[in-house]
Amino acid sequence: MAWTRFYCDIGAHVCEPETSVLEVMARMDKVTPYLFQVVIDQDKRVLGTVTDGDIRRALLRGESVSSRVANSMKSDPIVGTDGDQTDNEDKIRQMSLLRTSNVFMPLLDKQKRLSRILVLEHASFDRATALVMAGGKGLRLGRRTRNMPKPLLEVGGRPMLDHVLEQLETAGIQRIFVSVNHLAEKIADFLANRQSESSIHMITESEMLGTAGAIGLLPEIDSGPLLVLNGDVLSDVNFQGMLDFHQRHGLEATVGAAHYEYEVPFGVIKHDQNGAFEGVSEKPRQRYYVSAGINVLSASIRGLVPRGQYLNMPDLLNSGREAGLKIGLYPIHEYWTDLGRPTDLETARPPVHRAKKSGP
Repeated sequence: MAWTRFYCDIGAHVCEPETSVLEVMARMDKVTPYLFQVVIDQDKRVLGTVTDGDIRRALLRGESVSSRVANSMKSDPIVGTDGDQTDNEDKIRQMSLLRTSNVFMPLLDKQKRLSRILVLEHASFDRATALVMAGGKGLRLGRRTRNMPKPLLEVGGRPMLDHVLEQLETAGIQRIFVSVNHLAEKIADFLANRQSESSIHMITESEMLGTAGAIGLLPEIDSGPLLVLNGDVLSDVNFQGMLDFHQRHGLEATVGAAHYEYEVPFGVIKHDQNGAFEGVSEKPRQRYYVSAGINVLSASIRGLVPRGQYLNMPDLLNSGREAGLKIGLYPIHEYWTDLGRPTDLETARPPVHRAKKSGP
C-alpha cells in the first residue's frame, strides 16, 4: 500500500466536545476528506481524537447519534510537536507512530495548542479485492425477476449492480469479481458494455453455492482483504472506512451490522419463571443488529471455504469463530436497504456516490 505524508487543513478537522455524534459523522462524510476529528477546547488545546471506528465502537456500547462526541473520543491521543522544536529524532518517532498505530497526529506548538495535523494517507486499497454476489434468483420479487436478474433491476434509473460497482471503484478497489448463476448471460452483457474503471471479472456458479460458496471459486488472490457484498444491497457505507477498520483492528472477519427495529403490535406480558404476572409493556419496540450482507474477510477465514461446495456466510462466520479467529462488528448507521421484496424496490433510493477519501 502506498503512503503519502503531508499536513491537512485544521479547520475542517476539529470539533468541540459538546458536538453531537451525528454532526461529527456528517462532517466526516461531507465536509472533510478524512474520517477523523480532533476534539479541542476554546483555547485550541487538544482534549481527544475521534475516528469513524471510535464512533462505531461507541454505538455498540449503547451510545446514540445524539450523544456528545466526548463520550466517543480517545482522551489520551498520541500527539507530536510542531515547529523548530521538532528535531530529526522526534520526526522519526512521529513517522513510526503513524505507521504502526495511527494515520494522523495532532501537532502542538510551544504553548501546547493545536498547530497542525500530520496525515499519512494511503493512495488506494491496492491489495483489496471485492466479490459481488449476483447469482440469486430473486424469487420474492415475483415476475420482475423471471426474465431479468435481480441485480440488474433499476433504482434511480440505473441497475443496482451499477451502483454497487461504482461504490467499489470509488473506494479504490481495482480488482472486482461478480459471481453469477441465474440469467448469467444478461449480467455478462451488462458488464461487457459498462465503462468500468476497475478490472471486473465474472465467475459462474454452475449450481447455487449459497451466500459464501462462491469464495471457493475465486482464483488465487494475495493476502489482502476480500470485501464480499450482496448485489441486492444498497447503502451509503463508506467501503474505504470499513476496510481500514478491518485492517486497523487486526480482524480476520468484519461483519457489517445494520439496525433492524420493529414494534410488537400487542401488549407484551412480563412474568417470572413460575408464571407470576410482573407487568405489561404496551407495544414495545425491539431493536437488533442484523447481518447487512457486507463483510470483509482476511485470508485466514477464506481458507475455511471448500471449493465448489454450498456454504452460507453465517456458517462460514460461525466456523471462523469456532476456530478462534478474530471477528468483529462494523455497525452501520448509514442508509442501508436489502431489496428482497417489491415494496423495498419501490421505496429504495440510490446510494450516495461520494468522492474518493481516506482515513482511519
